[in-house]
Amino acid sequence: MDLVVLQNWLDNASFAVLFLTMLVYWVGAAFPGIPALSVLGTSGMAIANLSMAALLAARWLEAGYFPLSNLYESLFFLAWGITTMHLIAEQMSRSRLVGVVTSPVAMAITAFAALSLPDKMQVSEPLVPALKSNWLMMHVSVMMISYATLMVGSLLAIAFLVVTRGQNVELRGSSIGNGAYRSDRYRLQRNGETAAVTAAESSNSPQNGASPIFGDRNGQATGANVAVLDYVGVETARSLSPQVKTTAADPLSPQRLSLADTLDNISYRIIGLGFPLLTIGIIAGAVWANEAWGSYWSWDPKETWALITWLVFAAYLHARITRGWQGRKPAILAATGFVVVWICYLGVNLLGKGLHSYGWFF
Repeated sequence: MDLVVLQNWLDNASFAVLFLTMLVYWVGAAFPGIPALSVLGTSGMAIANLSMAALLAARWLEAGYFPLSNLYESLFFLAWGITTMHLIAEQMSRSRLVGVVTSPVAMAITAFAALSLPDKMQVSEPLVPALKSNWLMMHVSVMMISYATLMVGSLLAIAFLVVTRGQNVELRGSSIGNGAYRSDRYRLQRNGETAAVTAAESSNSPQNGASPIFGDRNGQATGANVAVLDYVGVETARSLSPQVKTTAADPLSPQRLSLADTLDNISYRIIGLGFPLLTIGIIAGAVWANEAWGSYWSWDPKETWALITWLVFAAYLHARITRGWQGRKPAILAATGFVVVWICYLGVNLLGKGLHSYGWFF
């Protein structure tokens, strides 16, 4: 089969599969009682991932170089990275909500690449001299994978904000550093029964400087993983610990709290994976820039926004590891990082001027 024809078929197939997969995930979220939809959603993401991998491989064979030289190729590589990280995050969280937030983004990227870009930007062309380097694969591929990873982690943080309705729910688990705590408004449930809260435990509130009650998903006491399983009303919370400040916010169901705990944890781990990849990619880009242009850093718009992206997620990880942030505040920071990544990847390339500009709009 002609590789060009195969590519045209694969990019449209990837878009169609992702569109159907998005619908499956959304219907599954609306009707969680249909278990088959979860399998269909995961299968759709896997099929789209393989389709895009085949597309990139066909481009590689046709052009003779790693397919990351133009916007069309980088968009499909980004979508492939997002679907890959989706499969990892879904396996870790066991929640179909991951696909609810990741599938629309992957679908929109493939739609933009396959349906919106001019034909001349979709055709493989000979590399310019500056790109004829092994650093093309090293720098650009690592940067694109880091973008995909950070986007998925940020999307899970946005999903956390949606699940918790933006409330300042305190969650204690293995995804935090020192200083965080779980609110006394929630207590554990063991084997269908509410675990007793002793006076000594209730007195260990964050205001007293001690860690409050927490346990594992089976209700066993532990110092790490925690699931919040039962909501304690405002009056009950005050009776358990008078110094606890309570609010009039609507209580969250045990299912929402357990899901929020999972999303917060997985988001932190995914971003923790993407940040070192971003660091390696920036360093590799600086070395390549020195080799190609004689300067490690020239404050090109792309370089500047890559540094801003690095600082945003460095602040996120610093806040979680050393300041003990978890829950709403780091989720808001990660959501901001999602916007910054898009500006760094696409905004400065299409709307700005510089050595990395694709030059489509201007």
